[in-house]
Amino acid sequence: MTFGEKIKEARKAAGLSQEQFAEKMSVSRSAIAKWESDKGMPDVNNLKMMAQLLDVSLDYLLDEDEKLSFNETKEAVDLDSYEVSGKCRDKKDAACYARYSRADAIYPLIRRKRMSRAEWIADFLAGPGIIQGADYLNNSSAHYLVEFGGKQLLVDVSEDFITSRELANRVDPGKFDFGNYTFGKAAYQLI
Repeated sequence: MTFGEKIKEARKAAGLSQEQFAEKMSVSRSAIAKWESDKGMPDVNNLKMMAQLLDVSLDYLLDEDEKLSFNETKEAVDLDSYEVSGKCRDKKDAACYARYSRADAIYPLIRRKRMSRAEWIADFLAGPGIIQGADYLNNSSAHYLVEFGGKQLLVDVSEDFITSRELANRVDPGKFDFGNYTFGKAAYQLI
């Protein structure tokens, strides 16, 4: 997949039109169109901003060896309809377990924002953990790595949706990077 195709696919996965993406990037729509058609390349600062806005890594945008796929499904979920039982610790666990009960493994994940040097300094000055806490409050989804039939899915369970993304390449459940986050396996496993 070309650089331009990756941008276009990631922009669409983020639910942004070219105009909306251009506005967030503070560039013209024609610049986005040029990048998506592989007729130009953004500068380093725009690449960094693009990766953050689209929640993908710079490696993904620039590297030929794709680490993730945008085969994504999003389903509505009513958490109140699930009962906590067995190894499930909360209703989000129960929803993921019910959806993927035939999986080979379901690993609950702990997500940490990968911070820039400026964010680390700000976090240290404001109080360690402030930025991570604010990130969690902004997105309190539960995250899971689901394995079945040789495939791996990164699954997010929010209050309203179960979103699943198929990973293009296998990752180690113990620790892996996806977008601007590092994920690690929690102390328990659902399957």
